Amino acid sequence: MIRPWFRALVTLCAVLLPSGIMVAQRAQPMKQGEWRFYGGDERASKYSALDQISAANVKDLRIAWRHPAVPAEVARAYPEVVAELPGREKNLLNDESRQNFESTPLMVNGVLYAANGVGLVEAINPTTGETLWMQEPLVPGLQGYADRRKVRGLSYWADGQDGRTLSVRGRYLFALNAKTGKPVKEFGDEGKINLTEGYRLPVRNYSWSGFPLVVNDIVVVAGNGTIATGENPGGQPGAATAAPAVDARKLPRTIGDIRAYNVRTGKLLWTFRTIPGAGEFGNDTWQQQSWERSGGADSWAVMTADPELGYIYVPLDAPEYDWYGGERPGDNLFADALVCLDAKTGKRVWHYQLVHHNLWDYESPAAPILADLNVGGRSIKAVAQITKMGFTFVFDRVTGVPVWPIEQRPAPKGNVPGEWYAPVQPFPTRPAPFERQGISVDDLIDFTPELRAKALDLTKQYVIGPIYTPPSVKSDEPGGKKGTLMVPSWIGGANWDGAALDPETNIMYVPSMSSVFLLALKKGEPNGRYAYQVDGTPDMLGPDGLPLLKPPYGRVTAIDLNRGEHVWMTPIGDGPRDHPLLKGLKLPPLGTPGRRAPLLTKTLLFLGEGDKTAVRVPRGGGGNKFRAYDKTTGKVVWETELPAGTTGAPMTYSADGKQYVLVAIGGLGHRAEFVAFSLPSVRQISGGDAPRR
Repeated sequence: MIRPWFRALVTLCAVLLPSGIMVAQRAQPMKQGEWRFYGGDERASKYSALDQISAANVKDLRIAWRHPAVPAEVARAYPEVVAELPGREKNLLNDESRQNFESTPLMVNGVLYAANGVGLVEAINPTTGETLWMQEPLVPGLQGYADRRKVRGLSYWADGQDGRTLSVRGRYLFALNAKTGKPVKEFGDEGKINLTEGYRLPVRNYSWSGFPLVVNDIVVVAGNGTIATGENPGGQPGAATAAPAVDARKLPRTIGDIRAYNVRTGKLLWTFRTIPGAGEFGNDTWQQQSWERSGGADSWAVMTADPELGYIYVPLDAPEYDWYGGERPGDNLFADALVCLDAKTGKRVWHYQLVHHNLWDYESPAAPILADLNVGGRSIKAVAQITKMGFTFVFDRVTGVPVWPIEQRPAPKGNVPGEWYAPVQPFPTRPAPFERQGISVDDLIDFTPELRAKALDLTKQYVIGPIYTPPSVKSDEPGGKKGTLMVPSWIGGANWDGAALDPETNIMYVPSMSSVFLLALKKGEPNGRYAYQVDGTPDMLGPDGLPLLKPPYGRVTAIDLNRGEHVWMTPIGDGPRDHPLLKGLKLPPLGTPGRRAPLLTKTLLFLGEGDKTAVRVPRGGGGNKFRAYDKTTGKVVWETELPAGTTGAPMTYSADGKQYVLVAIGGLGHRAEFVAFSLPSVRQISGGDAPRR
C-alpha cells in the first residue's frame, strides 16, 4: 500500500525535477468533454464517456454546423485549389484536399484544433464551426497552399499557460501557439524543424501522413525520408541539396528512422534506426549486408505511449520491396514489428515481429491500443495491435510477453527465383482472426449454382492457399497460373482507420474489409533495383462483377480482450445485394468494403461506410451512410445519408453543455468538409441541415 505522505513526496519531487517532464503531464489534465488526442486519449481508445447522445435519442441527431476543408478565403483567392483540374496540375494541387480529407480534430480548452484540407492548422469554434485562426503557409501564393499531402491529425502539449499545437506538413514539424496560431519562436528554427535534416544519409524529401506523438516533454515523429541520389530535389521550399550521383541500387530508397525532439526547444534528442546498422541488435536478420541497401520499415501509422511507464509503442511498416525480397534475405527486423521504446532515450525495451520477411505488404497500419486487462484473475497492463492480416496481437506492454501464446507455424514456400522465404510465421492463439484469411474453394461465392460454377472456373487460373501463400510469377504458358490470390488483400483486413476500446468492459471494436488481391510478379527492368516487380490487380472481382468470395465484404467485430473471444460480428452496409443476378434472393446486408474509423461512446458505436474515392477502396466499396450501432448487440439504431462518404475518424466533444459528434466527409462531386451533429434544442446553431457544396 502506498502511504499518502509518500505519494505527496513523489509529487513534490516531480515538480522540482529540472526536466519538467512530470510537470507538463500533470499541469493540464483532460477535462470532461474534451478530445485531447487523435484517438480520444493517450491510449488510442477512440472512446468518450459522454452520454448526452444515447441509444434512446440518437434518432434525433441533426447537423449542427459544417466547416469546409479548404477555407473559403483560400478557395476564393486561389480557386485552383478546389477546382477539378486535369493532367499535370493535379500533381501540384493534389486532389486529396477536395476528396480524401482524413483529418480528425482535437478539442482542448473549448477550442477545436484541426489540420485542414491544405494541411494547415485551424482553430475552430466548437459550437458554430467558425474559424478562429489559421496557420500561415511558409511561402506566399498558390504554392503555399497547394504543395502538400493529406494530414490526418495533430497533437497538443501544454505546461501552464504555454499551450502548443504540433503538426507535420510537408517536410516540416511545426509548433504553434494554441491561442494565436503564431509560430513558437524558441522551437527549432522560428517554430519549425526541417525533417529532411538529421538522417544518416542525405535525403531530398520527407513524407508522412501522420502526426507527432507527444509523451511528457518529448515529441516523436516517424514518416520517411527519400534518399538523395543525384536526382532533382524537386524545387520545393527548403529542399535538401542533391547528393552526388550514385548507383541507387546500393542505397535504400527511403529511411524510416523514428526521431524524438524536445517539445520546448526542438532539440533532437535521439534516433531509433528501424533497420539496424552494423553491430546493432537485429542486424543479422538482414543477410548478405542487405541492411545497407534496404529501405522502408517506417511507421506511417499512429504511435501511442504510456506516459507513466515512459514507453512508446511503434507499429512498423513492411520493408522495400513489398512483394519481392530476394535482395533482402532474412527475417528483416524491425520491419513489421511492434517496438516498445524508452521515451527518454529511444532505446528498445522490447519488440515482437508480427510478420517475418514480408512479401505481402502486410503490416500494422493502426494505433496500438493500451488496455488494463483482467485475464483469468490476473491484472495485465496490455497493448493490443490489430493488423492487415486480420490478427490481433496482445502483449503485456511492460515486458512484451504475449498475453496468450503466439505460435510460430510453418509457412508455405514459393518458387520465385532468388527469393528467400521465412520458414515460419506468428499466429496468435487468441483472439481468433477478425477477418477471412487465405482462400479455398469453400470460400467462393455461392449465391446461385451458376455463380458458384463460374467462381470455381475462374479460380483455377490462379494459385490459392492459406494466409502467407507467397507471390508467384505470372505465367504466359497455356494453362499456367496467372499469379496468387491473396486474402486479406494488401489493403486489409484492418487499416489506418483502426479500432476502438471500451475501457469499462475491455471490448474492442474492429472494422475490417474483405477483398482479393491478385498478387502476380513479372521480371523487373534490366539493371533495375529489383529482379521482380508486382503485376497484379488490387481488387480482384469474381463472376459478372460480383465479389469472388462469400460475404461479408465489410464488417465490424466486437472482441472481449479479457477473454480473448469474439462477442459479435455484424456487416457494415448492404453490399452488392441489389446486383441484377441477386435480385429476388432476399439477401440480408452483405457488408461493403471501405475505410471507416470507429467512435465509441457510453452506449453507441459510430461508423461510416467510407467514401468511394478514398485511397485503394475496392470497386463497389464505400457509401454515404453514417450509422450508430448499439455497442452491446451490433444492431443499427440510427443512420443518415450524407452528401459524401466519411473520410476521417469521427470524434465527439462537449461545448456549452451540448455533445457533438464530428466527422470529415468528401468525395467526387462534393468538396470535403467537417460535419458536426448534435441533438436539437431551442437554440439554433448556424449551418443547419442544408448541404453546402
